[in-house]
Amino acid sequence: MKIVKTLLELRSARATFTGSLGLVPTMGYLHRGHLSLVQSARAENEFVAASIFVNPAQFESVDDLDDYPRDLERDLDLLDTHNVDLVWAPDRSEMYPHGYQTYVTVNQLTSGLEGGRRPGHMRGVTTIVSKLLIAFRPDRAYFGQKDAQQVCVVRRLVADLGFPVEVVTCPTVRESDGLALSSRNARLSVDQRQASTVLFRALSAASVAFAEGQRDGDKLCGLMSDVVATEPLADARYIAITEVETLQDLRQLPEQVLASLAVCIGQVVLIDNMVLGET
Repeated sequence: MKIVKTLLELRSARATFTGSLGLVPTMGYLHRGHLSLVQSARAENEFVAASIFVNPAQFESVDDLDDYPRDLERDLDLLDTHNVDLVWAPDRSEMYPHGYQTYVTVNQLTSGLEGGRRPGHMRGVTTIVSKLLIAFRPDRAYFGQKDAQQVCVVRRLVADLGFPVEVVTCPTVRESDGLALSSRNARLSVDQRQASTVLFRALSAASVAFAEGQRDGDKLCGLMSDVVATEPLADARYIAITEVETLQDLRQLPEQVLASLAVCIGQVVLIDNMVLGET
């Protein structure tokens, strides 16, 4: 596995790959969810690359950025074990050199959900993804369904700007009790970890109601809100039922919708989603 720090080193290493390349963008502190993306990329491409960069443009505050867990040595060992060919782990100054002032935005898709809760966050996502796609020139890029809005936004970005890459969405990887894997889970105390299962319980309740014929978006949101309210340590930041691709809020529902929520557990905000009516 080749590890590079600079863009020039990356371009030089990329030039040696003569077959298809799959890219797994990450912010590090890898878990089984990230590694499932690597496995999918390995199965579908001749070469696999990953990026490790905690992107400051995605964070609302310096404290949140500083609190984000990091363990580069462990991450590199895991990627090596999973037969990744190339890893780019740039410094901040490499990605955002002095005087940097260019950003990429996607408008309507970023107005709600995480885009509404975290102003500027999605601009950070679309900017860094654009830079990674330009730098790596992958044939396929792999993202997890847990970040459903991010996937929708990246698909729109790729279509609008004409990036020659296939965006591949991989299923959310969960713990045995339903909690979606996230690097932020490491910041939960024992009690908070137990409380965090309320996200999956709320989504599961909505899924059951939807399967039984409930097609009122407000009632499904209310049902999820009621489940979250049963957990004293949980504070819902948003609960939404939207169209799967446009992320538009819905009231009378079609046969497939996206249920999403963000819940604060202690000082950690966790997000999760589920496609209802998925075949």
